[in-house]
Amino acid sequence: MSLTIFITICYIISSVLFIIGLKRMSSVVSARKANQLSAVGMLIAIVATLLTSGLMEWQWIVFGLAVGTAIGILAAVKVVMTSMPQMVGLLNGSGGLASFIVGWSAYHYQPGASLLTTISTYLAILIGGVTFTGSFVAWAKLEEKFVTGKPILFAGQKIVNSLLLGALVVGGIVFCAHPVDNYPLFAVIMVLSLILGVLVVIPIGGADMPVVISLLNSYSGMAGAATGFVIINSLLIVAGSLVGASGIILTKIMCKAMNRSLANVLFSGFGSVVKKEKTDVKGEAKPISAKDAYYVLEAARSVVFVPGYGMAVAQAQHAVRELGKILENNGAEVRYAIHPVAGRMPGHMNVLLAEADVPYDQLFEMDAINPVIDTIDVAVVIGANDVVNPAARHDKSSPIYGMPIINVDKAKTVFVLKRSMRAGFAGIENELFYFDNTRMLFGDAKESVQALIAEFKSV
Repeated sequence: MSLTIFITICYIISSVLFIIGLKRMSSVVSARKANQLSAVGMLIAIVATLLTSGLMEWQWIVFGLAVGTAIGILAAVKVVMTSMPQMVGLLNGSGGLASFIVGWSAYHYQPGASLLTTISTYLAILIGGVTFTGSFVAWAKLEEKFVTGKPILFAGQKIVNSLLLGALVVGGIVFCAHPVDNYPLFAVIMVLSLILGVLVVIPIGGADMPVVISLLNSYSGMAGAATGFVIINSLLIVAGSLVGASGIILTKIMCKAMNRSLANVLFSGFGSVVKKEKTDVKGEAKPISAKDAYYVLEAARSVVFVPGYGMAVAQAQHAVRELGKILENNGAEVRYAIHPVAGRMPGHMNVLLAEADVPYDQLFEMDAINPVIDTIDVAVVIGANDVVNPAARHDKSSPIYGMPIINVDKAKTVFVLKRSMRAGFAGIENELFYFDNTRMLFGDAKESVQALIAEFKSV
């Protein structure tokens, strides 16, 4: 068997493993093994790529492989689950930066390449640059370092972004038509791509981060596919296309979950203005103590937990799981209802609950739990806000009107675990807090759940 045939077979095996891994990522039951299969596919791809390199390149590629592996292991071990969205953002940005560098290198060393290579180089620079800086800004917003997590808007912002994008398109056409001796224009395209990445992400608020992260993930895949055409690597084209397509599909799913268009997410500045006018919310919020909440939970035959970002911040997932076990031993049926955009990235709550060893068969999507929510004795909302706000169903003036929510207000009793009455990212009051069947258990979510656990153990 020749080396070329062997490498081709390796690439085919890697592609199959990527496809199977991506398919199995759609289920929480098989997601862990799917990740392992994809990792094996990537290792085979790296080894095959090494076999195509010369002796001098071997040294640098092996060095890069070793350093990258060490950084990856260290990051995976050190990162806390509440910071996973930031981690994903940085990984997306790293992919964009890699494509950006490869695109620059290809033109720097071979400025007179074919038209296909030139166009691919331009796309790798454009998409890679936007992905790199956009992902960095997304990380900064989530981490609330350097910039605020709220939308950053300025007069004429859409016009500026449109002009910048137009300049990149025109510049790209001119560059692709005359790539030789056009380094200054190429440098301008590189700089403008980086600037565009910043400008398209700063007007997006934290509530829309699940959509932004999935979109940037798609961008990183498309940049990788473009890079594959630059360096003529079929596996990179396949892998990049898979990531790009899956990211777009996930982005569409996230937008559907919020009943908003992608354009509205990217350009509306959602959450930048908090409405101050008086709302139609009537009644008073009714606080409850952990001891009184215990009596209700002790008598409950069915309980559903609805986690949100507050659970992630408080790192309460393990305490929630412990309380769930206690309730099960007490004869209650326990379920966990997850809204598609709860948290700061797609699947954020699933990851946190999986870390706490919550059984997969107890995880229910919004569409699965809503039809039976009126049969639930107690719904425990942990840090979620806008995704359980009944105003989304009827208040046409609300910024979340039309967004599908988990209808916890239809449960017989609702416990809301929150630090205060503070509004969510949408900047509006939550009607749920004032319902007759709702009780507010104020305090840190983890401490509140632990107090409930202590009440059960004291009996």
